[in-house]
Amino acid sequence: MAIEIISLITSFVLMLIGLYGLLSDKNIIKIIVGFSLFDTGTHILIVTIGYLKGKTAPILDNAVGLTDVSQKIVDPIPQALVLTAIVIGLAVTALMLAYALKMYQAKKSLNIGDYKTLKW
Repeated sequence: MAIEIISLITSFVLMLIGLYGLLSDKNIIKIIVGFSLFDTGTHILIVTIGYLKGKTAPILDNAVGLTDVSQKIVDPIPQALVLTAIVIGLAVTALMLAYALKMYQAKKSLNIGDYKTLKW
């Protein structure tokens, strides 16, 4: 019970720090770090929600018989979704960093306020 509470608190704290970094800062790198923190907090939250105490990983072997699989294993869908989200988040972060590098090379600034030509 204590591990679930700690995981929930950790995920919400990471999400709040990430959201604060996304919305309050004008530095592009800090915005990207805020996105990454928010993304990590979301992953921890999904894994924590999918965890069930006393159940085992969804691996069929001699420890878990085929007759009582549904009572002894955890649902593998949240774990699979988090693994997919980690890969997608890494790709999005790499793309944002590549855009930040190109923007810095063009204007020699990481302040988002200096890019007036990109706004409508």
